[in-house]
Amino acid sequence: MSTAMPFDAGTALLHDVTTAVRTAGTTLRDRYTPHARGVSLDEVVAEIHANDDAVLEMLREPLLRVRPGAQWAEDELAGGALPPGEWWVVDSAEGNINHVHGMEDWAVTATLVRDNQPVLTVVHLPLTGDTYTAVAGGGAHLNARPLKVSAKIDLGASLTGTGQARPGEDERTFRRIGDSVTAMLINGLVVRVSVPATMQLIHVAAGRMDAFWQFSDVRSGLVAGALLVSEAGGTVTDLAGAPWNTTSRDFMAAAPGIHTAALKILSPIA
Repeated sequence: MSTAMPFDAGTALLHDVTTAVRTAGTTLRDRYTPHARGVSLDEVVAEIHANDDAVLEMLREPLLRVRPGAQWAEDELAGGALPPGEWWVVDSAEGNINHVHGMEDWAVTATLVRDNQPVLTVVHLPLTGDTYTAVAGGGAHLNARPLKVSAKIDLGASLTGTGQARPGEDERTFRRIGDSVTAMLINGLVVRVSVPATMQLIHVAAGRMDAFWQFSDVRSGLVAGALLVSEAGGTVTDLAGAPWNTTSRDFMAAAPGIHTAALKILSPIA
């Protein structure tokens, strides 16, 4: 992923997007309970949809208003290229499955994508109040503090992560995930396997984790973290090493010092 073309967003746009995402986050926080909701699959899915319904409309109108001409990507589980122009890619409850199970790894995200490259993002964690932001060419920040990726150069000392992107992925993808975890357990230090992607990618951007990869093109789980990691000094590519954008079929974001070594381990599996 390249941020060679800075995005002149202006402070007002970032402020307005941050306000909208934080406001939506308050609603999602108010719906949170520290115990699981739903027992059967149908009940769990109903809880997930209820979260989306409660929060999504709080984001749509303010975001479309502050960026006239930008379009709205409807399907949060969709992948692949978007038509030319600007699009809002939003996840009203990133980590929704965690939210309805009483866990704490969830967020609200909004990312502006221009010609299949993320150019502005806000990720808000309602339980902690933390807000991660990035603008192409303007750096990545946590609560206005600059973020910087890990300085590690030894894959053997790395903390890395992966996970699935959507329920019901095909068996081949599940096998690739398993093979990749095994390979990184052999060559790295610790591997986290969890969802959602964004909650691991904010750790990569902040230097707490060293790499994250995923065998998926689901946009809503990748665009925010891709921009945060890139603007924090990380390297974002597909698993063949080509610059990543929303047309890529897989994903790797890593500290520059271990990116090549991680690709060497994972690219044969991809």
